[in-house]
Order: sequence, then C-alpha cells, then structure tokens
Amino acid sequence: EYLNKNNFVEIETPMLTKTSPEGARDFLVPSRMQPGRFDALPQAPQQYKQLLMLAGFERYYQLARAMRDEDLRGDRQFEHTQIDLEMAFVKERDVLDLVEGLMIFVAESVGKKIWKKPFPVFTHEEAIKKFGADKFDLRSEEEKNDPAIMAFAWVIDFPLLEKDEETGLNPDGSPKWTFAHNPFSAPCAEHVPKLMAGEDLGTLRAQQYDLVCNGYEIASGGVRISDPKVQRKVFEIMGLTLEETEARFGHIIKAYEYGAPPHAGMAPGLDRLVMLLANEPNIREVIAFP
Repeated sequence: EYLNKNNFVEIETPMLTKTSPEGARDFLVPSRMQPGRFDALPQAPQQYKQLLMLAGFERYYQLARAMRDEDLRGDRQFEHTQIDLEMAFVKERDVLDLVEGLMIFVAESVGKKIWKKPFPVFTHEEAIKKFGADKFDLRSEEEKNDPAIMAFAWVIDFPLLEKDEETGLNPDGSPKWTFAHNPFSAPCAEHVPKLMAGEDLGTLRAQQYDLVCNGYEIASGGVRISDPKVQRKVFEIMGLTLEETEARFGHIIKAYEYGAPPHAGMAPGLDRLVMLLANEPNIREVIAFP
C-alpha cells in the first residue's frame, strides 16, 4: 500500500540466474539441457533491479524470495523474503526518508510505538565505538519490557572493502580485498580518486547504509556504482581478471555504458520485521514452513 502510493511498480525477477556475489554461498541448480552448466538461486535480485533502473523504471519493488547457503541462526534461514526496492535519480537520504516512512507506516498501523522520530543516525565508526557492533538496541532496560516500542536507527558510512581472510595473501604479500556489502556499492564521491589509484583501500567508505531495530539489522542498502570504469576497478581489486569480469558481469557493465541514472535502493527483511512486530524471539515462529 505504501509503496504503491509512492509510485513504485511491482516487478518480478527470475529465480534461475547467474551466480552473483552477495556475501553468502549460492544454491546451484544443474542444467538438464546443458550438462556441466549450473544456474544459481538468487541471493538477492540485485543485478536485476539495477538493470531495471538502467532500462528506465524509476521506482521498482517486489516481495522477493532470496536463497542463501549460510549458517542458520535465530534470525536467519536458508530462504527469506525481502521488501526489495530500488529508485533512480536519488541520493542516499532520499532512500532513507522513503524507508523510514515505510517503517513508521507499517509499525504504527499494527499499534507499535516508535522510540524516536526521525530515526537517529550513526556512522559505522560511531556505532562500533559506542555499541561495539553495527547493530544495537537503543531501548533502556525498562523499555525492553514494553513489546510495543520499536527503536529504529540508521547506520551509514560503512567501509567499502574488507580484507579477504579466506583466500590469504596476494603473491607480493599484500592482503586480498573483497566487498564489505556487495560489489555494486558506490564509494563516497571524495574517495573515488583513491579507489581508482588503488590507494588506502582499508580507509575507503561506501554510500552504504543499514537500518537496525531493537538489536537486529532489518534492512541493508546502498547507492550503486553507475560508472563502468569504477565498477571494473572494484572487480579488479577483488582479484577478477578482465576475462572473469566479462564472463560474470559483462551484461551489467555493458548496460552501464548506455548511460546509467544515479540509483540506490534497500531491502528490508520481511520475516525479520514480522518477527519484531510479533515480539517473537526466533524467525522460525513467523514462517509457516521453516
């Protein structure tokens, strides 16, 4: 209701797709028609929604199914549903305002009280210093006993890259780098020259943001790279050869070259949000077939 009133178009995206790095392992599906070929189940509709922005759809959403082969936790399953959305011709704050309005609309519609409006904003660095983590609970001990209170907050300015501990060092002894959120996150504008020069990679910040509530991360998003040169550089830093980049991401880089609008988006986790609204301790309590 909220997104339809804000001129979004609901569009479904494919469930069988190319593999796309989203921070977890893919579930693979063997092809009957082409032995040796595998499709992946989507970890997120990330590349599809960016292609929609490039194709001229300015506001997209769907209740998207996402599948990730990762360790199970109380707030995590192999498959989940997310309120996936993307907007063209916007800046970071436009997305934050839109999603903040969405959360207030949904929470207050079911009788919840918002701890503070507008939502408090912390940089990633501030959050780590103050709370020791990038997800936290702003409620007092007394307020935690009131199931109606929802304490939302924004975390912004995440690191763009992080050291890839799993794959070891480069041949010259330097650390390997990988994306902190996903490889399509745009660096802060003032950090682009350092990225392109490959300098001070550990200090680079992204136009990346999370929404937290009552100690949980419930949404993640970012401004996307819209310059193919910057996108190629990120893949190069991740260790992909030109051939690998072309094979895995040539479709989206080619689309960028036709002219990409600035675009950004977010994906609140629907199951996790319902878990909080229902005051349940475990995501399995709000999924019919966990």
